[in-house]
Amino acid sequence: MTQPNEIKLFGSVMSGFCYMVHHALKLKGVEYDYIEEDLKNKSEEFLKMNPVHKKVPTLVVDGKPIAESLVILQYIDETWPEPPLMPQDPYQKSKVRFWADFIYQKMVPLTFVIRKSEGEAQAKVVDEFLTIFKTLEDGISKEVHSEGPFIHGAQPGLLDMIIGPCHTGLKYLEQGLDGVKLVDDKKTPLLCMWMDEYSKIDVVKDTAEMMKQYAPA
Repeated sequence: MTQPNEIKLFGSVMSGFCYMVHHALKLKGVEYDYIEEDLKNKSEEFLKMNPVHKKVPTLVVDGKPIAESLVILQYIDETWPEPPLMPQDPYQKSKVRFWADFIYQKMVPLTFVIRKSEGEAQAKVVDEFLTIFKTLEDGISKEVHSEGPFIHGAQPGLLDMIIGPCHTGLKYLEQGLDGVKLVDDKKTPLLCMWMDEYSKIDVVKDTAEMMKQYAPA
């Protein structure tokens, strides 16, 4: 397979989904150009590359755009197979995809509802989120986790890459919840441990350092 020559990533410092893609590219050792997008005034180049969803992240490989973070992560793993983000066994791979989809379809939407709700309505959604978060931990522990500090075992994989960046966003969301903890090592100790271990790897630290220049004043 011919390796791509030009890789661009359109993203935003405010998007956790973009951090996932940064981490994947860096873990694979892929050199790329990063373009920080003003989400209130999106560039013509970006809108040309992603005219449908008009959202970050958008990866452009030799002029061909790939949109949506989960699609991008799987594209990266197929294009640059080492180190792998997915297990080789088809059944195990299906389980990783199931729980990745679970995060995107069940967990992520609730964080937006929590942010926009108040009072009893918010408390109800928080309870629903915590139940789903526990279901996620139990499911991954039973069906995916192998021995090692990460969800995927000795090395971080796709689910680590998705869940790891959630930690910062969830801690930020907690600030408006009057003492309620979304990330609680007593209720979901394994998820907390996996997120903590993921935060220590070099690609995460390198990305955080790189993105400081784009942080709002």
